[in-house]
Amino acid sequence: MPPKAKFTKEEIIEAALNIVRTDGYEALTSRALGTYLASSARPIFTVFKNMEEVQQAMIEAAKTLYKEYVNKGLAEAHPFKGVGTQYILFSVKESKLFQLLFMTEQKQIPDLSGVLPLIDESYEQILLSIQDDYKICTSSAKKLYHHLWIYTHGIASLCATKMCRFTDEEISTMVTEVCMSILKKIKEEENND
Repeated sequence: MPPKAKFTKEEIIEAALNIVRTDGYEALTSRALGTYLASSARPIFTVFKNMEEVQQAMIEAAKTLYKEYVNKGLAEAHPFKGVGTQYILFSVKESKLFQLLFMTEQKQIPDLSGVLPLIDESYEQILLSIQDDYKICTSSAKKLYHHLWIYTHGIASLCATKMCRFTDEEISTMVTEVCMSILKKIKEEENND
């Protein structure tokens, strides 16, 4: 009969998430997890097979947390702006998790058209919100999304690495100004076609 688990899967994942939030992904070891749980590392492996399994579960938990931010953005009056603002807010409030999810070197480098569907499970939903809110075609919505993601990722990266601080008002103004400028150009191109 296998030993009774001292901690639940959820408790271990939450502990792993908290270690990464505080000290970064590299700090997530079985020893650190055991210390955080005021135990040895052994009880962790009555629930998980190995540390890789713990790490994967923690990454999924981080993605779930990020998705909560995206959903909050999608519920705003202007969903696309809301998502961009929430992306930046996630980088401020959860800087180490942001770095893990969006600033980690990839094994294969996707091109611009492939990166957003790869890193964001809400890609299609966000794309539809752009089309609905701004009344533009799919290709124009993708173009706007790509440009704004590059811009918001820059701001978010500055925030996540503590290189620069912005107020909520500054973020809102910057995102709006860039979005409206690109949108104006896109609509001019659509009208000329």
